[in-house]
Amino acid sequence: MSDPAVEDLTVEQVKAGLEDGTILLVDVREPNELDAERIPGAIDFPLTTFNPSQLPDPGDKRLVFTCRSGRRSVTASKAAQEAGLPYDAHMAGGILAWKAAGFDTKTG
Repeated sequence: MSDPAVEDLTVEQVKAGLEDGTILLVDVREPNELDAERIPGAIDFPLTTFNPSQLPDPGDKRLVFTCRSGRRSVTASKAAQEAGLPYDAHMAGGILAWKAAGFDTKTG
């Protein structure tokens, strides 16, 4: 079997998808990171307890993973694909790129 491929989406693409309801953003950072800062609308799903079978059903949305810098979100996408799920996208650069683009985050 070939190595699962993960598509890099830009923060602009993800922000547009969140705004128009076409993307379900799944944040795989840890609870302490999520408590400190998060992207509004993202769902918490920490990588340390990651179980692809428990991922939320995105319905007609595209499920996209995110993390701090883009490393763990690739890991999550590959794990989901290896479990037979079609979730092949992540937000390149993670929340660091999101903030660098000047997009809002919420704390606490």
